[in-house]
Amino acid sequence: MALFFKKGDSAKPRQAERILPRHLGIIMDGNGRWAKKRGMPRSAGHTVGAANFKTITRYCAKIGIEYLTVYAFSTENWKRPSAEINGLMKLFKQYLEESLRDFRDDDIKVRFIGDTEAFSSDLRQLIEETREVCKDRTGMVLNIAMNYGGRDEILRAVKQISQKVSQGELTQEEITEEVFSRHLYTAGQPDPDLIIRPSGEQRISNFLLWQSAYTEYIIMDILWPDFTTADLDAALAEYARRNRRFGGV
Repeated sequence: MALFFKKGDSAKPRQAERILPRHLGIIMDGNGRWAKKRGMPRSAGHTVGAANFKTITRYCAKIGIEYLTVYAFSTENWKRPSAEINGLMKLFKQYLEESLRDFRDDDIKVRFIGDTEAFSSDLRQLIEETREVCKDRTGMVLNIAMNYGGRDEILRAVKQISQKVSQGELTQEEITEEVFSRHLYTAGQPDPDLIIRPSGEQRISNFLLWQSAYTEYIIMDILWPDFTTADLDAALAEYARRNRRFGGV
């Protein structure tokens, strides 16, 4: 079930009553439209959206979210105009440089999910440096989905498993959902309990397709640069009221 929120809707519970998802996913959507509404280039919306990402990430860590997965750049985003893509790559580079400095004292373990080999060598180097700096942290796990697609992830897992079968490391009878999950980018992590999509768009957009089989969805009529911690609280309050049956009664 997806719930459509409009800006200003409020459903914040008392802190003591809050039931938090262990794993929260966010599709950070609406940067371009936010900029267009203000007569600004799309790149300006991405810049504001990146700043908001830092705010929401820190808030999630503060309130006790264990895993946060954000959709930053999809495998389909390469179809966008080259100027916009180049601007996004510069923004990713700037963010990683700033995070290495600004998040130095934050106990947030940053991981990257997706095919990062497609990025430039300097961006890949920053990704590796960020992984190395964060590897011993024990706080919230932040998955940044970059050049990520759910179908691509599933296909990658199928290829890895089929190779193991052909090499005699695995039999067909041994292939289970658990085995399959261990070949995904999110191996070892719980499936997302809740995915929030700001911007009002009502689609999955190739995000965590396998992992979200029983995920709760909340769609909010708020463009990502305008998404606040109060909006997140409202979504979390709605999530806490839901009865998750996982196919049961």
